[in-house]
Amino acid sequence: MDWGTLLATVSGGFIAISGTVLADRLRQRHEKDRGAEERRRAVYIEFIAAVGRCHTRLRGIAQAQDPAVDPDLAARAALDEAAVHEVRERFFIDASADVAGAGQAMFQQLRAVQHVVGTGATHTSPAFHDAYHPYLDTVWAYRVAVRGELEDRTFSPASFGWDAWDGRERCPVCREELTAGA
Repeated sequence: MDWGTLLATVSGGFIAISGTVLADRLRQRHEKDRGAEERRRAVYIEFIAAVGRCHTRLRGIAQAQDPAVDPDLAARAALDEAAVHEVRERFFIDASADVAGAGQAMFQQLRAVQHVVGTGATHTSPAFHDAYHPYLDTVWAYRVAVRGELEDRTFSPASFGWDAWDGRERCPVCREELTAGA
């Protein structure tokens, strides 16, 4: 028996099996990473959509100023109706640290808008705009953080021809206040 042939055959088989196992592990890792990225993308979108629904409802409350509606109760209900808390919990499970921080900042500013609307502030009041514009700023910061993580493509206010994310320069109410104060 030629030991060299046997050793070469066993070595070749070992190399072939090792390569197959390694390729399979790499494929599984890639699929797992892709699944995690898809899950993160979905929850990032779900979170900003829930926050957006709540924001829309809060603006509606501030615009309607219905005397039959308690603004504080309506503003609190807006958060529940939009399911922001539930989505936020799923968001924190999958979010990276940077995106989670941007999401939490956006949530805190949404709560500031909720508080102001709950006090009965109208959508044209300075109190509303003092909460609303920082909220817009955090919404855009969240979008930038998500794009930076998922697509490694970012943009700035200048990409849209704006000076800042908060929208004050585009806001007719704030522009009117600036002109009246000048």
